[in-house]
Amino acid sequence: MAMDDVAARGLVLLGCGKMGSALLKGWLAGGLPPGVIHVIEPRPSDWLRGTGVALNGPLPDAPAVALVAVKPQMMGEALPAMTALGGGRTLVLSIAAGTPLSAFEAAFGAGTPVVRAMPNTPAAIGRGITAIVGNSETTKPQMALAESLLAAVGEVVRLEAESQMDAVTAVSGSGPAYVFHLIEALATAAETEGLSPDLALRLARATVGGAGALAQETGTDPAQLRRDVTSPNGTTQAGLEVLMAELPDLVRRTVRAAAARSEELGRA
Repeated sequence: MAMDDVAARGLVLLGCGKMGSALLKGWLAGGLPPGVIHVIEPRPSDWLRGTGVALNGPLPDAPAVALVAVKPQMMGEALPAMTALGGGRTLVLSIAAGTPLSAFEAAFGAGTPVVRAMPNTPAAIGRGITAIVGNSETTKPQMALAESLLAAVGEVVRLEAESQMDAVTAVSGSGPAYVFHLIEALATAAETEGLSPDLALRLARATVGGAGALAQETGTDPAQLRRDVTSPNGTTQAGLEVLMAELPDLVRRTVRAAAARSEELGRA
C-alpha cells in the first residue's frame, strides 16, 4: 500500500482544525489530488472551501485511510459518521490525543487496522515530530502509509508499544508549550535587566529558535553544544550554575505531571 493507493481509493479526513489543516496543506503541496480527499468539517474555513477537496459530501465505500483529527471531547459526536468504514479495508489513523487504540477498535469493530499518532504544534510550519503505533491488525504497508501521510508535516518515529505514548505526549506533544514558556521567562528576565519589552522578546525568541535549529540540524550532542558555548569562569558558566541546579529536576517533574495526566485521560 502506498500513496498511489490513496489517490486511487481516496482519503477521509474527519476534522480540519489546526492540525488537520496542516496535514491537508502538506498533502496538497506534495501533489495529492484534492478531489480524492473527503473532508468532514461542520465549520469549514474559507481556505478549506477553496482547496477543491470533497467537503461534507458522500464518503467512498472503502477509502485507503480514514484520519480522525477531532478533539477527544468531540469524538462521541463525530465518529458515527465514519464507523461504517471499519472492518479491515480502510486504515483508521488517529491524531486525537489521549484516545487509545482500544477505543477505535471498539468503535470501528473487529478486524479494523488502527494507527494512533501523536503530532505536535510545529507541524503547522512543517517542523513537527509525530510518534505512531499500530494495533495488531495493521500491516507493514499500512504503517508505511501512515508514516508517509504524517511526514507531510515533519519527522515521524515509530513506538515499540502504545504504553510509550504517555511519555511521548508529555515530551513532544506538550513540549512546545514548555519552550514557549521558556521564551516568556527569558524575555521577562531580560526586561528586568533593563531591556525594552520588544527587544527582550525579540532576543529571547530568536535565541531559543536558533539554538533549537542548531541542535536539530547539526545532530550534535546538546551537552557538547552547551560546553562549546561555556567559557571557564565566564558569563554562561555563571548563569548555568544557577540553571543546572534547578532545571533538571523541574523538567523531570513537569514531564511526569503531563505523563500522569495522559495516563488518566487514557483510562477515562
